[in-house]
This record gives sequence, structure tokens and C-alpha cells, in this order.
Amino acid sequence: MGQGYDEGTALPSAQVELARTFAGWQAEQFDAAQCPIRNVLDRTGDKWSILILTALASGPHRFSAILRMIPDISKRMLTQTLRDLERDGYIGRKVFPTKPPSVEYRLTVLGSTLLEPLILLIRWAERSHAAIKAARSRFDADPIREE
Repeated sequence: MGQGYDEGTALPSAQVELARTFAGWQAEQFDAAQCPIRNVLDRTGDKWSILILTALASGPHRFSAILRMIPDISKRMLTQTLRDLERDGYIGRKVFPTKPPSVEYRLTVLGSTLLEPLILLIRWAERSHAAIKAARSRFDADPIREE
């Protein structure tokens, strides 16, 4: 039985569905290069992408506005992450013919479809943050960690 479940206890439907999905991938001779989890979550699972997508949920923003909204991101990392999100189709950019040119970033239709699962993940992270920090503290304080 999985961790945290007693013998004879029904598994939550999400756990059953995930176990079935993973078993199906394995049965199809799992191709890591075509794995949607690795391929999609590699981009959307990093901290900068999630923060940028969340910032753009309120509407289009210019580069400098996004930089102010996420003060601990470097200009270089913001530029690279915006390019990656644009490449994957989550955001679009519009260049305005001003001197100097200004650029505005906005969610695409595809990017907007990511907001619903993203808010569920964010809510879970907010609810679970204290428990995760406590678990890390217990783990880090354990002097007899076997490697």
C-alpha cells in the first residue's frame, strides 16, 4: 500500500488515476523523449515561469512591469523565461513602434488554459507550505540520516 494508507483503506481517486496513467505509459514502452510530463512540466514547473504566468493573469504587462512584480528575478532570467514561454505558446508579445520600441507580454489562449490547474497548485502550495517547512526541518535535524 502507498505511504500513509492502511491495508484495506480505499485509495483516493486521483491516486488511482495517476497509478493507472503511469502503468499505461510503462505498458507502451515509455519513451522519455515523448513524455508529456517531462516535456510540458519542464517549462511550466519552474519557479520563474509560474510566477510570470501568474503575473500575466491580471492582463498584459511590459517587461519592466513584470520585473517590478517579481523583484528577485534578474533581467537575463526574465528575458530567457519570457522567450521560453513564448516559444511554447503560453504567452505572446506585441512590439509597439515607439522610440525606443516597447514590448508588451500577454497570455495566449493556451496560456490561459493553464491558469485553472495552476491556481489549484498554488492553493495547494499555500495550504501545504507550513507542513512542508516543518517536514524539512525534521529531516534536516535528524542526525542519523542514512544516505
